[in-house]
Amino acid sequence: MYARAAATTAALLGAGALVLPTATASAQTPAPGTVKHDQPLVVAHRGASAYAPENTIAAIDKARDMGFRWVENDVQRTKDGELVIMHDDTLKRTTNVEELYPDRAPWKVKDFTAAEIAKLDAGSWFSKKYAGQRVPTLKQYMRRVSHNHQKLVFEFKKPELYPGIEKQGLRILRNEGWLDKHHVKSKLVIQSFSADSVKTVHKLRPDVKTGFLGTPSVADLPAYARFADQINSTHTSISAAYVSAIHALKGPHGKPLEIFTWTVNDAPNAKRAAGFGVDGIITNTPDVVRKALRDG
Repeated sequence: MYARAAATTAALLGAGALVLPTATASAQTPAPGTVKHDQPLVVAHRGASAYAPENTIAAIDKARDMGFRWVENDVQRTKDGELVIMHDDTLKRTTNVEELYPDRAPWKVKDFTAAEIAKLDAGSWFSKKYAGQRVPTLKQYMRRVSHNHQKLVFEFKKPELYPGIEKQGLRILRNEGWLDKHHVKSKLVIQSFSADSVKTVHKLRPDVKTGFLGTPSVADLPAYARFADQINSTHTSISAAYVSAIHALKGPHGKPLEIFTWTVNDAPNAKRAAGFGVDGIITNTPDVVRKALRDG
């Protein structure tokens, strides 16, 4: 990891925008005796997205049917202010928006109303089997997660495009019953690549568990621990030493920092990440990861 100057760490604690530090953590094999034997949580990335179209109701239902309680999603906002479940800030990759609205390139989520997005087919790109799947609104999605008795890693995607989205998202979560003590304690994590967004969530609802997506330098971890309970890093950027450095610190709720790593889709990397001692593994193929952890 690159050491960062004390001034940089101090700046992280200020009110200004936070810049994602560059990561150079080595992908080393953990030393004997350092393997953590408690299985990490397995989180179905955008639902069971290797087997059903990502961020759809079908994807979280597939995760449920495969026996996975934790799912992850992405939240963006429409032109008329509705929150919807979509990873990209454009609709092109995972819907038929280009066919229905050929003259509206580049098909940004923020340029379409909720009613227009509701007409899109969000399943046929993946498989004819899923033709007619829709882009869920956040309200629709949360009701299905509740119905499925699932738990959620909730991501504000590109919040810089949507001023105030944190307050709006928290309001919907509250209205859907997801900010009571039971859900906050054990069923919800809110994360973002934007440190400012994570700080905003922590300020608005300091009881909610939060995660920062990235791999800050070890020197900067204490600054992030002021407002994030998790440091959620890509699996290619972490090492046993880095995970240990995370666990050595306490987050804003006085508990050891955690790490959910992503996106791990094969057995060797699942075993490697588990060996580092990560707390969760986010994956498109949760069955592959589960089997690898059990075999390991």
